[in-house]
Amino acid sequence: MGKTWTVSDVMSHLATMYPPHLQESWDKNGLVVGDPQAPVRRVLLAVDPVAVTAAEAVDLGADMLITHHPLFLRGTSFVSRADAKGRLVHDLIRADVALANAHTNADSAARGVAFALARAVGLDGEPFETKELDEDGVALGLGRIGDLVEPVSLEEFADRVARALPAGPHGIFVGVPAGADLSMPVRRVAVSGGSGDSFLGLVRQLGADVYVTADLRHHPASEHLEDGGPALVCGSHWATEWLWLPWLAQDLLAAARRDGVELEVEVSTLVTEPWAIHVPTGGGITMV
Repeated sequence: MGKTWTVSDVMSHLATMYPPHLQESWDKNGLVVGDPQAPVRRVLLAVDPVAVTAAEAVDLGADMLITHHPLFLRGTSFVSRADAKGRLVHDLIRADVALANAHTNADSAARGVAFALARAVGLDGEPFETKELDEDGVALGLGRIGDLVEPVSLEEFADRVARALPAGPHGIFVGVPAGADLSMPVRRVAVSGGSGDSFLGLVRQLGADVYVTADLRHHPASEHLEDGGPALVCGSHWATEWLWLPWLAQDLLAAARRDGVELEVEVSTLVTEPWAIHVPTGGGITMV
C-alpha cells in the first residue's frame, strides 16, 4: 500500500489552492468535523453539506466530505440529533467521515468557482476587482469578466449557458435590458456563481453585455434591466457552483500524484436544490 494523506494533509492542500485569507469577513471555512490525523483514501466532493450528501459519503466509504457551503455559517450552541445539522454531525462522526468546506475563498481562487463558471461559458477573464496576485502573477478575486472569442446573440449565449450547467429543476431565466431583445449581441461577459445581485452595479460599470449568476431578486433585477442592463442570465445557486467540483477533483488528484499518494476522489451528482420540480404557470406560458 502506498503513502496516504491525513485529514490535515488534505486541509493543507485546500489552503494552498484556496487561501483562507481570501474568504469574506462574514464567512466560515475549514475543518468542521473530523480528526486531523485520520487517514484519507477516498474523498467525496459536493456543493452542500446536507443529509443526502452525508449519506452518500458514508455509503461510498469516503473518509472525507468536502463541500463548498459551510455547515455552520453562524455560531451554534447545540448539535443534538434534534435538528438536521446536528443529525448530520452525528452521522459523520459515527461513520468516521471528516467534513470540510471552502466557500468564498474558493470563489476568489485562481481555479475556483468563478473560474469554473467562466470556463464553462467560453470565457477566460479576470476578477471583477483584484484582491491580490498569486505567486504565478494570476489575479485573485470574486467574479470573472472578459470577452468571448466571437460575439453571439443573447439567445445563443443563453442556450450555451443552459447546456453548460448541470441539469436541475430550476433551469435558467433570461432578462433583456429595456429597448433590447434576444437578438442583442453579446461579447463582454461577467459571471459570478451563487448569489450575485450585489454585483449588478459593478458589472454595469465594467461594461458587461450580459451577467451570468444566480439567486437574483425581483426588484434589483427589474430595476437593473430598466436602467439598461447588462442582460441577465440567472441559473440556480447549486448549478452555477457545481461546475467547480470537477476542477477541485482534478487539482486534488494532481496534488496526490505529486506527493506519491493513493487517493480516490468522487464528485457527487446529487441535485441538492431546495426545489423538487419546475411547473410552468399560466397555462404553460413560460416566456413573455
